[in-house]
Amino acid sequence: MYIRVLRVYSLIGFMTLFAACATSPASRTAVAGTPPPAQNLLGTTDELQLVTELALDLADTYGGDKVLVALDIDNTLLVMEQDLGSDQWFYWQTALAGEDDCNALRVDDHFAVQGALFHASAMRPTQANAAEQLRRMQDAGLKVIALTSRGPEYRLQTFRELRRNGMAFWPSAWAPQRGYPRPFTPEGAASPVHYEDGVYFVSGQDKGAMLNELLHRSGEAFPTLVVAVDDQQEHLNAIMQAFSFKPTKVHAWRYSREDDKAEAFNAVAADAHWDAIEPALRRIQEILGPDNYRLPERSTDDCASDSDG
Repeated sequence: MYIRVLRVYSLIGFMTLFAACATSPASRTAVAGTPPPAQNLLGTTDELQLVTELALDLADTYGGDKVLVALDIDNTLLVMEQDLGSDQWFYWQTALAGEDDCNALRVDDHFAVQGALFHASAMRPTQANAAEQLRRMQDAGLKVIALTSRGPEYRLQTFRELRRNGMAFWPSAWAPQRGYPRPFTPEGAASPVHYEDGVYFVSGQDKGAMLNELLHRSGEAFPTLVVAVDDQQEHLNAIMQAFSFKPTKVHAWRYSREDDKAEAFNAVAADAHWDAIEPALRRIQEILGPDNYRLPERSTDDCASDSDG
């Protein structure tokens, strides 16, 4: 069977879920007179086609405009070819930034460096048919958006790689279809977020709270179901928590295909690659200007002075 499910935990149960999938929506509606009540579900898969098939079934049952699919980007739809600039590289640098300013493996301002690496590096789809699965859901009339922890400062690089890999979210975007002209800061949020052409940049903040804010801000009726796909369980937990006391139910799928690569992250190799490419990126910025990325000034030799001290 080409669809592989690793784990499924559901309020209605694994067997009930797939028994429902095997029954036509028309027959289910005919028996009950109305669609069955939506349920929460939490599962893990390494196959986007599984999510697509279930989302299409939900759309048949509840209506495509009542099902919102929220897809993460990094390590879910797209992935870096190398460790440098990958999601795991970013988490590693975030941890280093909070530990020791003088760690030789730490870059200065990893947010700025990430922007430069996004500009310089291409990305590939996590699976060859990722764009096809996105289009299948869009063609069926589902609302489909990208829900990313990236900040608005990475929007140009993000849209470039989505487009290069055949992915566009504006045709299926939650209202407003083209988004908002500038970033906004939700109440209680620490940083601005940005929603444009169906891509929601939440700046590393709680994806559940930010998604709830987006739906509320649109003025549209909330969807019956949110189908969320993300490689990070904490983001899925946040989405389920945000809607736990709302009529909207959540099908949360942790995408695991990139797990082995993430676990095999080689910090030493990534650091060596950064040392090799940094001079070229700085030279490009010097000659062409900092319009696409802005690397920080190199740090002083304070750490060396302290160690000599």
